[in-house]
Amino acid sequence: MDRNQVIGFSLLAVLLVVYLFYTDYSQKEYQKQKIADSIAYAKFHPRPQVDTSHAAQAAKTSTDSLETAYRQTLPPAYFGKSDTVTVETKKMSLRFSTKGAFPVTATLKDFVTYRRTPLQLFNGAGNSLTAILPFDNGKSTADLYFVPTITQQPDGTKVIDFVADLKDGKKVDIIYKVPDDNFMMQCNIVLTGIGNDQRPLRMLWSAQYASTEKDIANERMNSQCYYHLKNDDRDNFTYRNSETVKNPDGTVGWIGFRKQYFSSALVADDGFGKLEARFGYKDEDSTVVSRQSASLELPLKGAGGVFTGGFRWFIGPNDYKVLSSYNLSLEDMVPLGSGLMAFVKYINKFIFVPFFYLLCGLVSSPALIIFLMTLSIRIILSFFTYKSYVSSAKMRVMKPELDELRAKCGDDNQKFSMEQMKLFKSAGVNPLGGCLPMLFQLPILLAMYNVFPSFLEFRQKGFLWADDLSTYDNILSLHFNIPFYGDHVSLFTLLMTATSLFLALYNRNMTPQDPNNPMMKYMPYIFPFMLMGIFNRSASALTFYYTLSNLFSIIQQFVIQKYFIDEKAIHAQLQENKTKPVVQSKWAQRLEEMQKVQAQRAGQTPKKNGK
Repeated sequence: MDRNQVIGFSLLAVLLVVYLFYTDYSQKEYQKQKIADSIAYAKFHPRPQVDTSHAAQAAKTSTDSLETAYRQTLPPAYFGKSDTVTVETKKMSLRFSTKGAFPVTATLKDFVTYRRTPLQLFNGAGNSLTAILPFDNGKSTADLYFVPTITQQPDGTKVIDFVADLKDGKKVDIIYKVPDDNFMMQCNIVLTGIGNDQRPLRMLWSAQYASTEKDIANERMNSQCYYHLKNDDRDNFTYRNSETVKNPDGTVGWIGFRKQYFSSALVADDGFGKLEARFGYKDEDSTVVSRQSASLELPLKGAGGVFTGGFRWFIGPNDYKVLSSYNLSLEDMVPLGSGLMAFVKYINKFIFVPFFYLLCGLVSSPALIIFLMTLSIRIILSFFTYKSYVSSAKMRVMKPELDELRAKCGDDNQKFSMEQMKLFKSAGVNPLGGCLPMLFQLPILLAMYNVFPSFLEFRQKGFLWADDLSTYDNILSLHFNIPFYGDHVSLFTLLMTATSLFLALYNRNMTPQDPNNPMMKYMPYIFPFMLMGIFNRSASALTFYYTLSNLFSIIQQFVIQKYFIDEKAIHAQLQENKTKPVVQSKWAQRLEEMQKVQAQRAGQTPKKNGK
């Protein structure tokens, strides 16, 4: 390619580049101008708006028509608005839900929580009482909307009639009658035009109870489920993480759930059938003491398409006098003794509970009531105490003779036991004379252990440093937990421990010790400290009682030993008894024969090789 051709191609390339650049620039300017013209045109020539309101209204009308047509095929009770209805009486305030027609909140007016807030036994979600209807494949009343009507009877009883219209003459009435000055309300379920037989109505009851006391762990430990059969059989179960009661053998008269000082119970007019209850709590719950649910069958009676089932519902305090006034054995929910200590229930029921309420009618101070009960009990037990101290005095005056006998027998314990029994028999001494009177006092101690924490009258009543005698007094919070003791210091428990230790040591010094049992000399030091760990979380009314009882015992023992027991006269009497003919009981004769047989066996030498 020559020089002219190169110059020509170069000029063509330059022209091509200039052309492409110019074309691109022109295109961009054209687009900008087009956009500007479009904006200007839209500004001065706005686009006509399409009116869609008619189409939307038509669509809405069509939807409403379909919904209206659909509703017309279903019962009116299937649609509605959930609301609440509150009923006020002198004793409580109940808030009912119109969806389901059951109480969702129960507030007891005469009581407050430990933190002085209104006491609500249950409140909000998790609380319901529903029935499974023989209608629409087992429709639950919890899914129905009720229309309430409230009236008042001349005696002040509030009547709430919840009506659910199921169409075509079918309806459900749930009627509550709430007395003005009572904790027991009546409930009737009336089925009209539903079902054609008297099969029982399945009821589902669920509740969760809020913490109202100082110590939620103690509330849980004192929460139980109770049921009472129509044949007068009964039982109770302490709450665990999950516990179930299923199909007790018999018709259930009532079932109740106790939360330490407050309870809720269903009482069937004609008994419940096929009971299954589940109760317990979750460790992660910080405000809920327990959750419970129960499935039971409510008998129906009636004819002509109208069937009725009735029951009563107790919502109130676990007060022995209040519960016993209904004559339904509801007072069984007040724990007076159960399990291994069931026998003390009758001591409390027939002796100490009536005596307590007698004192309540005379004095108003809970501390003074405890003082008078303790003093009365110690006076009643003074006979057994005197017998025990006389037996101890006999053992003390015979100690020199027993020491001589021990020296004579040496290490032959079998021989020493036989000679000791002969000596006791000749002197007229019963070696168990000091134990039996103390054994008779044990049921009293166990009865007090059960009854004092059960009295509602001690709740939120203070004395000295204890602000509530129904729970432990707390003079110091440790902010850490000591195994077997706890995270606080209870002064009444310390005083109980100190007086128990002093009394044990005093008795030990006044009673001859068995050299064959060296462990006994350590028990007075160990046992009081064991009690300190056990009672540190107990009601201060109980530890106050035990402290007073120990003090009265110390004073009583000092007076008896100083003014009523003459050891010289006792020693002279024992020496005189040795000169009299010995009359053996059959028990003593058998014991002596057994000791002789054991001594003979111990003295035999084993034969070798059959010779």
